[in-house]
Amino acid sequence: MTKADGVTITGKGALVATFGRYRIETTLTNVASTEITGPHRWYTAVGLRLSLTDDGITFGTNHKRGVSIVFMKKIPRVLGFKKHSMLWVSVADPEGLVAAIGK
Repeated sequence: MTKADGVTITGKGALVATFGRYRIETTLTNVASTEITGPHRWYTAVGLRLSLTDDGITFGTNHKRGVSIVFMKKIPRVLGFKKHSMLWVSVADPEGLVAAIGK
């Protein structure tokens, strides 16, 4: 985890999420939906995590609130053996991220 970690919406219509040396990039058109969720148990939401129930991945810095981002087409795997259909991120402004994504 670094100070540069977070989620960025680029001027070219891409969503870029970073967590340490890990990076996810996809187009905004690949986002099916977003949902603000939380609070969660800290041991399921903090850090770089794979979901035990599906192929989702977490880039979490806190367990209080975050945004679940569901993809239409799975993104290349970052961790584990499967491509990811969902990303959960904890961000300072979940409402702002959802508005910026527009879904």
